[in-house]
Amino acid sequence: MSIQPAEKKTTTGQIPVQRVTEPKAVPDFVAAPVAGKSLAVLRFATGFVFLWAFLDKLFGLGYATPAKGAWLGGGSPTKGFLSSVHVGPFESMFHAWAGTWWADTLFMLGLGAIGIAVIAGIGLRLSAAAGALMMLMMWTAEWPFALATSTGEATHSTNPIIDYHIIYALILIALAAASAGNTWGLGRRWATLVGDRKWLR
Repeated sequence: MSIQPAEKKTTTGQIPVQRVTEPKAVPDFVAAPVAGKSLAVLRFATGFVFLWAFLDKLFGLGYATPAKGAWLGGGSPTKGFLSSVHVGPFESMFHAWAGTWWADTLFMLGLGAIGIAVIAGIGLRLSAAAGALMMLMMWTAEWPFALATSTGEATHSTNPIIDYHIIYALILIALAAASAGNTWGLGRRWATLVGDRKWLR
């Protein structure tokens, strides 16, 4: 005759269930981790670089563009830079583009739209694509591989591959990939607005 150990029973006869309470919703500006806030600051700074370049060339604020060179006053945002290209395999192409109405218009629209979108945190994927293309073209115009220009002068290139144009392009891509507009920006509202059209985010 075997003796079975007595089974322990709870008072209710059921296994107690642990209940997990849902955490309270915390506003974005509080819940965002340090990385998110850091990306937001980087987003503001990068967007302002593009927006300031747009405003300076539009009004001729006297920094990179003198008052007489303002686009609103009939100046050309591209003529000075592109006509001074004396290096690389695309030199003649950039000279032909310098000062044309379509190059000026596309360049200014790109600077303004990228600056506003990045600061607001909306359309970061489009901004990254447009901004990276713009930076790549400017990198091509400066052609950092060359040590001397076509006129025989030193280019003073410090790095044959990576310069600030490439860094700006990579920053824009990183901001878009990290959805940096969700912190201190309109990224979430914009995502709701565009819905399934993720390429617009």
